[in-house]
Amino acid sequence: MGSIYQRGNTLWIKYYRNGKPYRESSHSDKQTAAKRLLRLREGQIVEGKFPGLNAEKTTFKELAKDYLTYYEVNGLKSYFRADISARHLEDFFRDYRAASIDTSTVNKYIALRQKQGAENATLNRELGALKRMFSLAAECTPPKIIRIPHIPKLKEDNVRKGFFEHQEYEAMKNALPDYLRPLFVTSYFTGIRKGELLSLTWDKLNMFEKKIALSAGTTKNDDPREIFLAGEFHQVLHEQYTNTLQAYPKCRYVFHKEGKPIGDFRKAWDTALKVCGFRPAFKCRTCGNEVELEVDQRWKIERHVVSIREGKDNKWEEIACTKCKGSLFSRNHKIFHDNRRTAIRNLVRTGTPEGVAMKISGHKTRTIFERYNIVSETDLRQASERLAKAHEKLKKVTQTQNGHILGTIALVK
Repeated sequence: MGSIYQRGNTLWIKYYRNGKPYRESSHSDKQTAAKRLLRLREGQIVEGKFPGLNAEKTTFKELAKDYLTYYEVNGLKSYFRADISARHLEDFFRDYRAASIDTSTVNKYIALRQKQGAENATLNRELGALKRMFSLAAECTPPKIIRIPHIPKLKEDNVRKGFFEHQEYEAMKNALPDYLRPLFVTSYFTGIRKGELLSLTWDKLNMFEKKIALSAGTTKNDDPREIFLAGEFHQVLHEQYTNTLQAYPKCRYVFHKEGKPIGDFRKAWDTALKVCGFRPAFKCRTCGNEVELEVDQRWKIERHVVSIREGKDNKWEEIACTKCKGSLFSRNHKIFHDNRRTAIRNLVRTGTPEGVAMKISGHKTRTIFERYNIVSETDLRQASERLAKAHEKLKKVTQTQNGHILGTIALVK
């Protein structure tokens, strides 16, 4: 049985687990508080849920370290993003113990990050990392934390909005250099991720069976996928195969530049955008003002973001919005990833079952798939037109039936 005793002005409790005594301060001079804590500990011991007193001493740094170790030992490809979230969290929680992190503390963190210009989608990734840290600590033996606090989730507008209409696809296809054209066409028809395409080798492409076989471990979610070739997509890859075999027989990669893997092609992409009449503009996150930036200015911003992620010195020439003088920008122009959204939308438009479309695109969950299944103004207009036509047909049928009924009544009279 446990007991309560006094040390100075504070009441302490003593209890046993497996014959080992534990002494703990109630941090109060009131008997009711000490009795409540003693009953809690005795109940936890009976139920086998007593975490031990070390759980109260666990720091946030320990949680973050275990979190990154979990990603590292499991070889998760999202380690880079997990590390970014952990860095932002550590800037705020570095001096906290896990037991002192509660919902109000988390809300203070949210308010601070919002003042820094972080969007809700970014914050949800960081809050998800924090929740995962607590979950991993709770799964340890013995548990490293006493409780998992409620961590709110923010409302976010995460529906992807960029895609290529057919005429835009044709224009970009003709404007891109020869070495990028097969890559662009394949992405447009299949929705395969850029990283998966750039690492695609000829042993994964079966021209006889007309299919691409992405093996496990080469995709983002490590699931194998098969995509079959047809139409223009098949024709372009067949030409790529023939040309590569003749000019660069030792090249392993399906998409290459003069026999070597394709690297950064942002400059060629921006040039093609300008040829097609698209503006490679950025949008100010503070006021929403659209700002046109030259390629070298855009790269300065992206290098600045990378330097923050890698923890390097923030040495860059500040580029300010002409309206509010803010320096936080987001892309507001066509990007290569728009092809992935376009392919998914076109699959659904042409009647492909969503399960099959998800298998082709490589989406595991319907939630993420819906973010890519974009509805354009044309889709909405066509839906309204279909509804109007159906209403007119129903109206004609109703008028015919009413006329028949009135004619029958007149005949009876």
